[in-house]
Amino acid sequence: MSSLKIYHNPRCSKSRKTLELLLQHDKRPEVIKYLEAPPTVQELTYILDKLGMQPRELMRKNESEYKDNNMDNEKHTTSELIQLMVAFPKVIERPIVLNGDKVAIGRPPESVLDII
Repeated sequence: MSSLKIYHNPRCSKSRKTLELLLQHDKRPEVIKYLEAPPTVQELTYILDKLGMQPRELMRKNESEYKDNNMDNEKHTTSELIQLMVAFPKVIERPIVLNGDKVAIGRPPESVLDII
């Protein structure tokens, strides 16, 4: 199994461009369609830690799931927010690329070049 992974949404242009960029650089990542197979609490905690981010920094706040599930409530703990991200993966910013112990968000897609 490759240590290079992309949490990918094929319907997202940034996600498609990031995957294409990896392939152009002769990288063959494990493609994880995270809407079908969301990251676990442990995986998301690891990603946030490596990115040096808090959960809301990795959330898509314009998604209806964000608003419908009251994710902007300041009373949510970090743990609760991570669990909400796992339960509603559409709110997770995309794409996320992991290469060994390095993590990058493909916004813009070229930002992942730093970790490959």
